[in-house]
Amino acid sequence: MAKAALLHVALLLCLAFAHGADGARKTVGVYELKNKKGDFSIKVTNWGATLMSVIVPDSKGNLTDVVLGYDTLAEYVDVSSAFGTVVGRVANRIANGSFVLDGKTIHLNKDGTTVLHGGHRGFNKVIWTVKEYVPGGDSPYITLYYHSFDGEQGFPGDLDVYVTYQLSCPYQLSARMNATALNKATPVNLVNHAYWNLGGHGSGDVLGQLLQVFASRYTPVDRSMIPTGEVAPVSGTPYDLRAPTPLGSRIKLVSGAGMAGFDINYAVDGVGLRPVARLVDPASGRALELWADQPGVQLYTSNWLSNVKGKGGVVYGQYGAVCLETQGFPDAVNHPNFPSQIVRPGGAAYRHDMLFKFSF
Repeated sequence: MAKAALLHVALLLCLAFAHGADGARKTVGVYELKNKKGDFSIKVTNWGATLMSVIVPDSKGNLTDVVLGYDTLAEYVDVSSAFGTVVGRVANRIANGSFVLDGKTIHLNKDGTTVLHGGHRGFNKVIWTVKEYVPGGDSPYITLYYHSFDGEQGFPGDLDVYVTYQLSCPYQLSARMNATALNKATPVNLVNHAYWNLGGHGSGDVLGQLLQVFASRYTPVDRSMIPTGEVAPVSGTPYDLRAPTPLGSRIKLVSGAGMAGFDINYAVDGVGLRPVARLVDPASGRALELWADQPGVQLYTSNWLSNVKGKGGVVYGQYGAVCLETQGFPDAVNHPNFPSQIVRPGGAAYRHDMLFKFSF
């Protein structure tokens, strides 16, 4: 049997017979939440606490899936794209894969010169436990749990993590994350990595969609995509999206890792649960307003997406979606002037609340 075929079989066996640290058998499944009217639904899998689909109407009542993804669970395991996953223990980049915490240098399991999205086996590549699942009713929801062990990918301390997805009226999806450090201080920065295309996941690029980001500052980066430590004004730069702006009008004026397009963290104005961004697709009439309580949001316009076979055989290409990842500032562990992402035993738990409000 070819090496690729053997790997695929091994991955499928992992899905069927994986066991947790406590020895309990874990299985991977797909879970649907749907409103009473039947015109608003999502699908979630406990592989990576992944948001697989979000189906909403357009201005004419036509239902369409507005997040990129795959048809099968095996594809989510096989392919490296983080479509819809929960990323952690620390999302985004950590310079040199190391940081100093309480006087001790922590060395992470880095890939190259940095650690990206929690390491080679981050939270997006593990099996979560389904704690609660209420598929219907006024506010259907699912709660997923993962225990991250001390030393996982180099991070210190045991960490209990919960993620809840919930639908509410009229067309709102909330994602609530929390994490508790059990025995050691540790950085925590969780994000949901959904790829949004309000025209529909297979409708092509998002260059005609309008984006507004409620941020007057951003965190510039160096050539390695590591923040310089500066928190700079967007005024007078192509990153100024404080007014609704067609993405296509700016896409060639900015770049991330050498590729034209947005890949940058914004310092969101205000504190607490507040508006972060608003995305509008004029063709379908759909709009998405994102609220969150984190200090930043990473805007990524799928610059590196190329010839990825997605749902229904659709091939996703460059600029085929927008990622709006609310988060702590990237590499905050190495920048004392950034908001701290350190969670301590006996202290306040990490919380991250998001609200996606759809209109048509």
